[in-house]
Amino acid sequence: MVPVTEIYGRKASDGQINWITAIAMTAFHLGAVAALFFIDYGAIATMIVLWWAAGSLGIGMGYHRLLTHRGYKTPKWMEYFLTICGTLALEGGPIFWVATHRIHHQHSDQDGDPHTPREGTYWAHMGWIMTGKAMHHDTEVLARYTPDLSKDRFHVLLTTWHWVPQVVVGLILLAFGGIPYVLWGTFFRTTYGLHATWLVNSATHIWGSRRFATRDDSRNSWWVAALTFGEGWHNNHHAHPVSARHGLAWYEIDLNWIGISVLKMLGLAWDVKVAKVRQEMEEEAA
Repeated sequence: MVPVTEIYGRKASDGQINWITAIAMTAFHLGAVAALFFIDYGAIATMIVLWWAAGSLGIGMGYHRLLTHRGYKTPKWMEYFLTICGTLALEGGPIFWVATHRIHHQHSDQDGDPHTPREGTYWAHMGWIMTGKAMHHDTEVLARYTPDLSKDRFHVLLTTWHWVPQVVVGLILLAFGGIPYVLWGTFFRTTYGLHATWLVNSATHIWGSRRFATRDDSRNSWWVAALTFGEGWHNNHHAHPVSARHGLAWYEIDLNWIGISVLKMLGLAWDVKVAKVRQEMEEEAA
C-alpha cells in the first residue's frame, strides 16, 4: 500500500496540466466575465438562490459538515438532496470531495496535504486542481478515506455522474430565461463559488486570527466566512472538526449553522455535535 504522502500534494505533481479541469475552469471563467455584459435582474436573483443552494446547502451543510465530518444526522432523503445541491458547485462528486477533505485534515499543512499554502498561495487556491495528483484519487484511496460513502450506491453513482445536475439546471435556465440566465445562474455563480471555497484552502491558512493552538496554520477569517456562509471560521473548525457549528462566538456569523439549526427545529436533523467552548472563550463572547 503506497502512503498517501507519496501520492498527493505538490511534491507528487509532475507538472502536467489536468487538461479537462483546465479547459472547464477556463470556460467557466470566460462565461462569468461574459455575464457582466448581460445584466438581467431576474437572472441575478436566480443566481443568488442557486449560489445559496450550492454553497450553503450543498458544500457547507452537505459535503462538509454532514458527509465529511458527520457533525449531525439527517434522513437519507435529505442527505441525498444536500448532496445533489453540492454537485452544483462543480467541486467534484461527494466521494472525491470527502476523501480530499479528510486527507487535508489528516495531513493539514504537512506532507500529504493536497492544498497547503506552505507550497505556495496559488497552489493552495487553485494550482492543486490544475496540476496536482489529488485530482486523480484511485479506488484504493477513495475506499480508505470514505468507507461510509463508498458503500452507498447513491453516493457512488453521483460521484461518477456529478456533472449531470449542473447540466440539467443549465438546460432549465436556458429554457426559462435564455443566455443571461445561463451566464449568471451557471457560469458566474459557479466561478464565484469555486473561488470562495478555494479561499478556505488558501486565505484561511495564511491570514486571520488563531483562537486555538492547532498543529496546522488554520485561521479564522470574517471576510472568508462572509463569502462562504460561515466556512471561514477555519481555526475553530480545525480545533473541533466534528462540530456542526463553526462560528463559536456570538459575533462569528455562521449561516450554515443557522441552516442546520433550522433543520433541527423541523425535526430533520438530530445528534447535532457542537464544540464545548472553554470558559475564557465564553467570557470573550459575552
